[in-house]
Amino acid sequence: MYLALWVGGLVVALVALGLFVFGLRRRLIQRSGGTFDCSLRWNVPEEPDPTGKGWVYGVARYSGDKVNWFRVFSYSPRPRRVLERSAIEVVARRMPEGEEELALLSDAIVLGCRHRETRLELAMSEDALTGFLAWLEAAPPGQRVNVA
Repeated sequence: MYLALWVGGLVVALVALGLFVFGLRRRLIQRSGGTFDCSLRWNVPEEPDPTGKGWVYGVARYSGDKVNWFRVFSYSPRPRRVLERSAIEVVARRMPEGEEELALLSDAIVLGCRHRETRLELAMSEDALTGFLAWLEAAPPGQRVNVA
């Protein structure tokens, strides 16, 4: 009986510790400001895929001439993707279609982009989209910026 209580208490303590570290990571990412909720779909095919597959929920943070993208459901302190302002080309803008509406936040707008040779899609709120496009257009003189 004593062993079962001890193991049960240990499991509860480990779960609580895991949740605490998870929340602490999110706080540390947002600490420096300039963050916004942003879902990402990497290596998007040429044909539109309205099934909602491939979307990963995350948090993006502006960092100079880069946007660091972190997965929400991860313990890693490092960004999963780093998007450089000079390499981002906005190709299209659209509303979520089909089952995508279930995979994304309710007010999301999908932004089709190219980062170097990789096609990707970012889904964010209208306010975050306005800020993101303003950040892209505010590139230093001499940088090529293409915002559709």
